[in-house]
Amino acid sequence: MTQPQVVVIGSGAGGAAFAWALADAGVQVQILEAGPSYNPRKDYLLDTNQWEQQMFPEKVPIAGRQTHAPFQLLEDRWADLRSWNHILGQTVTSDRRSFVTYSHVIGVGGSTLHFTGETHRMNPQSMKMKSRFGVAADWPFDYAELEPYYVEAERIYGIAGPSDPGVRTRSAPYPLPAHELSYASQKLGEGCRKLGLSWMPNSVASLSRAYDRRPPCNYCGNCTRGCPRKDKGSADLTFIAKAVATGNCTVTPGAYVLRLLPGPDDRIRAVVYAGTHGQKRVEADYFAVACGAVETPRLLLNSSPAGSSDGLANESGLLGRNFMETLFWSSSGLHPEPLGSHRGLPSDAICWDFNAPDAIPGVIGGCRLSPSTAESNMVGPVNYARRVVGGWGRSHKASMREQFGHMLSIGGIGENLPDKRSFIDLDPDEKDAFNLPKARIHSHLADMELERLRFIAKTCRRILKASGVPKILEEGGTYDGFMTTHVFGTCRMGTEPKTSVVDDSCRSHRWRNLLVTDASVFPSTGGGESPALTISALALRAARKLMSSMG
Repeated sequence: MTQPQVVVIGSGAGGAAFAWALADAGVQVQILEAGPSYNPRKDYLLDTNQWEQQMFPEKVPIAGRQTHAPFQLLEDRWADLRSWNHILGQTVTSDRRSFVTYSHVIGVGGSTLHFTGETHRMNPQSMKMKSRFGVAADWPFDYAELEPYYVEAERIYGIAGPSDPGVRTRSAPYPLPAHELSYASQKLGEGCRKLGLSWMPNSVASLSRAYDRRPPCNYCGNCTRGCPRKDKGSADLTFIAKAVATGNCTVTPGAYVLRLLPGPDDRIRAVVYAGTHGQKRVEADYFAVACGAVETPRLLLNSSPAGSSDGLANESGLLGRNFMETLFWSSSGLHPEPLGSHRGLPSDAICWDFNAPDAIPGVIGGCRLSPSTAESNMVGPVNYARRVVGGWGRSHKASMREQFGHMLSIGGIGENLPDKRSFIDLDPDEKDAFNLPKARIHSHLADMELERLRFIAKTCRRILKASGVPKILEEGGTYDGFMTTHVFGTCRMGTEPKTSVVDDSCRSHRWRNLLVTDASVFPSTGGGESPALTISALALRAARKLMSSMG
């Protein structure tokens, strides 16, 4: 390939969709990915004896890639939000919130390699949080502007979803019909109906029937460990494969980007990365950063233009600010019936009743509820032995036979509003292997977030009881442990350069050949929606806007 016209840094939901849209239109694109490629049939371990004892097979470990500042002290008034297990006791025994993980994947396809496949559109009401409720920031366009790109992204991923769109109006149906609910999810549905709550099929990037030369899902329940059958629509199998097939896109795995090189004319000249054969420099007309809302601001902060120490594209001073994380809760207990709850899609059903920003009484910002048995890692006998069944010997074996497949879990994800105490900066002390400062995570959950989390926890407990679970055995959430999967906001999108990092087409207000195409640009998180589909839709829109300016 000759010198690329566009360099894309990162290959997750945003980078992959952006690269495909350009390559499909004849633009020469190079994707630089810090991690390796994955071969689903060889690298995912679901056919081995140790499958349950290892989560996603990290080729590049995520532990230690970022640091964190001290988190907030835990208070007695939120004691009902502490994480615990009936055998192991309290999960966090200190008086301060602990760092568990920033869960992401370094590899071609990014975190779509281990996501559960949930693919949601934003609630239109959640895109106007500032004008309606005085919090966060408004999106610089409305839902209708993004809707055609949602349709396009759903087609590429192969989304299976319900016929009822709810408040998310649609110009076309989902490409595939919704999955039938597992028996365990049907039980949760019974509990919801007793409480007057809705319960419907979720929209997921797992095939309900053969599509695009991929097989339908076999309902093993292990999406988070990687899908060896290729029925889950991760970015590597969809957008990236299609981009490469055009002949206009090359993927360079193992390319650890060190910095962007700005020029004197408010344009980026080149990118420098470390690969298998030392450091290399790549020039291009345009550059898109899609490393996620933690690593994207880190790269830009480490790429300050001459005479500045504030970072690249930080004219507003908001680079790394407005960091928003995953607000999560899960409750689990044993159902008296044999549910076979280790089988089925991890999140095949959903309740949107409290998704709107004003749906929870006394709280600004919504939430959604869905099954969490698989995400609680209750899909195999090892975790039952450790966390569900007590004792030892013959009685333990007998209890295992009686109780395996009975665990029922429901969880919720809620809005996370920006807070001045939550942001990403550079660690002044810790450096990576190339002597560059690591990203440092600052996180604080304000009372509004914790009231929302308490509502989610109480509702989960009520649903479990109504579904026939007599006693809860385990609960966990983000009050006492930072364990985020969805991250947002550190390169906020907006029309005003003083209050945002990029414009409404995801381009830097100053550096006109620099774009950000990941969830860093989100002005708000939505009420628990999984962000992958919106990230891809935004990236498709940004690509089309860029092509218009390129002529």
